[in-house]
Amino acid sequence: MYFGVVVSPFYGKVEKISINSESRIYEWETLFMIKTEEGNQEIIRTGVSGEVESLEVQEGDDVIPGMVLAYIKEDIFVTGSD
Repeated sequence: MYFGVVVSPFYGKVEKISINSESRIYEWETLFMIKTEEGNQEIIRTGVSGEVESLEVQEGDDVIPGMVLAYIKEDIFVTGSD
């Protein structure tokens, strides 16, 4: 079992959480919206699909770069090629 970590790249405030604990997510799906200190709305996505293991923030929480927003239990598919 592999876990992915979703972290904030910005200083700001969590405006919207588009996922729930234990929900299934897909690559590049919108997970969080953060309003930066400059007033910009930034969308947080991840390049993994799987199941949300835990949410570490709530709407309205202040965040800083590197702060963990969620842990994802990644889907691992074994593929092969000729």
